[in-house]
Amino acid sequence: MGRARWIVAALMAGSLLTGVVEARVLKTNTQKALVPLSEIISGGPPPDGIPAIDHPKFVTPEGAAEWIKSQEPVLAFEWGGDARAYPLQIMIWHEIVNDVVGGKPVTVTYCPLCNSALVFERTLDGKVYDFGTSGKLYKSDLVMYDRQTHSLWAQMEGRAIVGDLAGTRLRWLPANMLAFSEWRRLHPDGQVLSRETGHRRQYGWNPYQGYDRPGQHPFLFAGRVDDRLQPMERVVGVRVGEAAKAYSYSLLARDRVVSDTVGGRRLVVFHQPGTVSALDKGVIADSRDVGATGVYEPVVDGRALTFEAVEGGFRDRETSSLWGVLGKAVKGPLAGKALPKVPHMDAFWFAWAAFNPETQLARE
Repeated sequence: MGRARWIVAALMAGSLLTGVVEARVLKTNTQKALVPLSEIISGGPPPDGIPAIDHPKFVTPEGAAEWIKSQEPVLAFEWGGDARAYPLQIMIWHEIVNDVVGGKPVTVTYCPLCNSALVFERTLDGKVYDFGTSGKLYKSDLVMYDRQTHSLWAQMEGRAIVGDLAGTRLRWLPANMLAFSEWRRLHPDGQVLSRETGHRRQYGWNPYQGYDRPGQHPFLFAGRVDDRLQPMERVVGVRVGEAAKAYSYSLLARDRVVSDTVGGRRLVVFHQPGTVSALDKGVIADSRDVGATGVYEPVVDGRALTFEAVEGGFRDRETSSLWGVLGKAVKGPLAGKALPKVPHMDAFWFAWAAFNPETQLARE
């Protein structure tokens, strides 16, 4: 796949080929920059050319099942008992949703070029910010801007890198990418982001067809690719304090459960098959199975647990309770209990390593 194809894909994901969105002129204070301005480059569309969703509408899981296939990926986020799913078939065209979940203002983000889906709290010092797409990339990652100060933010860091807020970080909140059917099974009363976005897009179709082939070179990435893995191999990335570690999907798909300690914090990584890639086939639902992941502290009510993969999920050896990939016990003595969530990032290896150059890599 040539680089020109990904430029076309970026344009298709914006307004240039799928309707008109008024471009905003950014008034960013470029005198405050934490990175060289030359490394922040145009990705194709203008500011807001890929339109964020500012007034999201939601439907029931039953209603969403009319247009989303069971194995399609959704970004799952829950706060205060409010469980929501953001289908990647919608996120791939908008990249940002400004929402309020369980009373908490959040920005829900997805960068197709890095395959990174992250949720951030968008309140800073008591002030709520909202975000749009700048049309720029930094290390091939989505560069967001806040509409209040026009500062530029690197999505994978949740950090303002240029502008009045340079150096400020958003609080990263735990979220998961998993199959719609699995999320629906665990959250039958949850809410699903609606296709009624106010924009005409080919939801369900992937404009980045074939982009996630492991050996593919990332779009507009000029940095050195860490050669410990192929650039587009999927990894789960975890940061605890200054410690960073990545777990390849190939390792996780084989073992299903990996127990580890990162930065002095015990954790367990789950992998469950049954979720397709959003970046493989032209029709997302036809794509290959890559699975879903979750990262948790293996402890409930002060009691340490050890896990093994079984049919239908994961089982702790201490009570034989059955757990789902979202870290909740669904059967057994601990049914209804939840493991403490550890914020983690599902992303392409090149991107995780670019933003975390000192990362350790779990070896197979």
